Amino acid sequence: MRQIEGTISRLKLFPVTPMNDPAQNLHALSCADDYDPNSMPVAKAREVIARFLTPVTAIERVNVRAALGRVLAEDVVSPLNVPAHDNSAMDGYAVRFADLKPDGEVTLKDVGSSFAGAPFKGTMAAGQCVRIMTGGVVPASADTIVMQEHVKTGKDGVTLGPGHRKGQNLRRAGEDLKAGQAALKRGLALRPAEIGLISSLGIGEVGVYRRLRVAFFSTGDELVSIGTQPQEGQIFDSNRYTIHGMLTRLGCEVIDMGVVRDDPKLLEKAFHDAAAAADVVITSGGVSVGEADFVKDLLNKLGEVVFWKIAMKPGRPLAYGKIGHAHFFGLPGNPVSVMVTFYQFVRDALLALSGRDPVPQLPTFKVPCTSSLKKAPGRTEFQRGILSQDASGNWSVRVTGEQGSGILRSMSEANCFIILPTEQGNVVPGALVDVQVLEGVV
Repeated sequence: MRQIEGTISRLKLFPVTPMNDPAQNLHALSCADDYDPNSMPVAKAREVIARFLTPVTAIERVNVRAALGRVLAEDVVSPLNVPAHDNSAMDGYAVRFADLKPDGEVTLKDVGSSFAGAPFKGTMAAGQCVRIMTGGVVPASADTIVMQEHVKTGKDGVTLGPGHRKGQNLRRAGEDLKAGQAALKRGLALRPAEIGLISSLGIGEVGVYRRLRVAFFSTGDELVSIGTQPQEGQIFDSNRYTIHGMLTRLGCEVIDMGVVRDDPKLLEKAFHDAAAAADVVITSGGVSVGEADFVKDLLNKLGEVVFWKIAMKPGRPLAYGKIGHAHFFGLPGNPVSVMVTFYQFVRDALLALSGRDPVPQLPTFKVPCTSSLKKAPGRTEFQRGILSQDASGNWSVRVTGEQGSGILRSMSEANCFIILPTEQGNVVPGALVDVQVLEGVV
C-alpha cells in the first residue's frame, strides 16, 4: 500500500464524511486535534473504523433453503398479492353486512361452504350466507365474517344477532403485501421468518452478498495447538478457537492460519498471505508493550496502522489498520481481552463489511448493580456481569467474580458486559450501571 503523506503517529482526527478511499480517510485525519494513536477513546475508535468500511459487492444467487444467515444484496419484491384473495380470519359464516339487523336477529339461508384450498363455487345472493373456514376464500358478494360462536343454526337456516361490524374477521387481498411491493429490503440478514416469507411468495432463489472472508492467526512462541504436549512455559492456544467461534456465528468464511512464531520472516509471510486471501485479517497477541514496535514495523512496511491503543480495560493494546486492501485488527493476547475487543470493535465492522444495513447493535440499558465495583477514572471498563431477574420481575446485575483479563471463565459465566464510562469511579451496591446484553451473541 502506498505511503500516505505524513506518518500515522502524527495524524490528528476530525469528523469527516465517510469515503471509499482509505488513503483519503487517512489524509483527512491529519486536520484535527484529538487523535492519539496510543490512547484512542472507545467511541472515537469506533467512529474511525467506520470511516474505512466499504461493504462487499459481489453477489451470489442461492436457493432459499441455503440462504439462512446470508445478507440480502437486493430487495425481495413480491410477485403477487398477499393474501392473494379476500379470505376469512375465523371459522364462521360469510355474509352481506346489509342483510344484518342493527337491533335484532336475522335468519339467513346457508347455501354452501368455503374451505382453505376449496372455495365456494356458487353465487351468494341477498338473504344467504356461506359456511367458511379460516383461510377460505370469501364469496364475491360477502363483506363480513361472523364467528361460528356468534350464530345459531337450525332447520330454517343460520340466525345471527346484532352488534357486528362491516368487514370484521375479513383479510383483504394484498393487505399484507401488494404485488410489486418490496417484501424484504437489501442489507437484511435472513432469519427463519424471512426464509418462510420468501418461500410464501413462491420465490426459490435470492441474491445475497458473498460471505466475508476473514483470515486469522495467533502469534507467540509460548503457544501450542490442541493435540501437542506443552513444554515448560507453553500454553494451549485458546484464542484461535474463540475467534473461530465468533466468526462462524457472524456467518464469515473462516481461514484459520494457525500459530505463527515470533520470527520477522514468518510473520511477514503470514501477514502477506492472509491479506492476499481475505477481506479482513485478525491476529491475537503481539501488539502489547514490548512487542508492538516489532509488529508495527512489519505493518508499516506492508500497509498502514491507524491506532495501537484504546483507553479501555481490558483490551488496551488493540491495533487497527490496513494491509493492502484487507482490514487488520490486532487483538490482545489475553483471552478475555480478545473477546471484549472483538465484540466492541470487530463485530460491528465485520457486519458492516458483510453488507448489513443497518448494523444491529447489542442492546444496552441501565439496571442496579448488586456488587461493589472498583474503577479508577480515565478509561472505559467492560466488566463481565450476570444479569438476572428476581421473583418480582426486577432486573439487577452482579459481576462474575475476579475480572482478570486472563480468566476466560468470566466470559463463560457472563451474559452481559457492565460498561463503566471513562469518568466513572468506584460503584457502590445499588447504583445504576449500563449493561450490554450478550445472551445469544457470545
